[in-house]
Amino acid sequence: MIPVDQQLEIVRRGVAEIVPDDELASKLEKSLKEGRPLRVKLGLDPTAPDIHLGWSVVLRKLRQFQDLGHEACLIIGDFTAQIGDPSGKSKTRKQLTSEEVRKNAKDYEEQLFKILDPEKTRFFFNSDWLGTMTFADVIKLGAKYTLARMLEREDFAKRFAGQQPISIHELLYPLCQGYDSVAIEADIEMGGMDQKFNNLVGRDLQREYGQEPQVALMMPLLIGLDGVEKMSQSLGNYVGIMEPPNEIYGKLMSISDEMMEQYFELCTDIPMVEVQQVLSGHPKEAKQRLAREIVSLYHSVEDAAHAEAEFSRVFSQRDVPTEMDALRITSEDLDGGKVSILKLIRKAGFAPSNNEARRLVEQGGVSIDGMTVSDPYAQLAPPDGGVLKVGKRKFARVSLG
Repeated sequence: MIPVDQQLEIVRRGVAEIVPDDELASKLEKSLKEGRPLRVKLGLDPTAPDIHLGWSVVLRKLRQFQDLGHEACLIIGDFTAQIGDPSGKSKTRKQLTSEEVRKNAKDYEEQLFKILDPEKTRFFFNSDWLGTMTFADVIKLGAKYTLARMLEREDFAKRFAGQQPISIHELLYPLCQGYDSVAIEADIEMGGMDQKFNNLVGRDLQREYGQEPQVALMMPLLIGLDGVEKMSQSLGNYVGIMEPPNEIYGKLMSISDEMMEQYFELCTDIPMVEVQQVLSGHPKEAKQRLAREIVSLYHSVEDAAHAEAEFSRVFSQRDVPTEMDALRITSEDLDGGKVSILKLIRKAGFAPSNNEARRLVEQGGVSIDGMTVSDPYAQLAPPDGGVLKVGKRKFARVSLG
């Protein structure tokens, strides 16, 4: 382990808040003195196992702790996912079955180890302790926290004031997550700023159970591609770390200039002094550097170079990709030798519904062989070998038969 001041310099990069800040230094000093790695906890609620750059912000910080000699403790919330985390939600969450949760948890591993060191990662399933509790145990746990404190949560407070339902099981979620910290005796708990309340509950419960309270370390919420909301799969404004290099590169080239500094700080390892130098230059070149760095992290330097060349060829030279998915049209898709433009878009996987496909057409973002399709009700004779383009980055080559 390196000296504490150096560890703190690394750990504090990009962090939104540390509660309490002075205890982090104390824990690092104690760890160094005793030669014992800290247990750094991160809870994973496996409801959507596709990891995107927003997720990577916390995971990359966890990897920094690993590189400093500490231990990542991942809590797979197979029990709490059946409750549904109410954080930031304006209505009761749908509960998952245990089968759904287990499948999602399994899907995490390959993605997690693109970031984390498997040798310094420990997995826990919180059903191992929460699932064995008796009703008496639950009552004892509930007795360690007050309803008044629970209603200090912004989302609960708003729903309560608006006379919207708050189910009792939702009130149990922060207690369950907090008890996870007790179960593994966590030294540090990590999460986004939207998890601050839950993480602080963990501190309170550890104190109640006679343990040294954990430090809560919260990361900022990465703004999504839309430049407005936090990155989220449900909003479609995300960059998945398992996406193809060309897709990652193209998406990152679409972000606003104002967003680049946050992406450099939270999603790359480039020193901030160098980041400032890069940002002081031409915005396009800075964005290219950002896109290359991130593609290289999750694929390779060679993939990043190829993606940059392809992006330049397609978007700067107004060309089409050399490689694209095939859009196979059969006789069953045709009506009088024609097919609707909405069906083409949906069949290519570029829109989940007719309404979304219609919106894309009406916005002028759909073309075939370079000709814009402006009528959402158009019936077309699909050209064999023709190229369907939707938006700026989605291409498919039509294949008949």
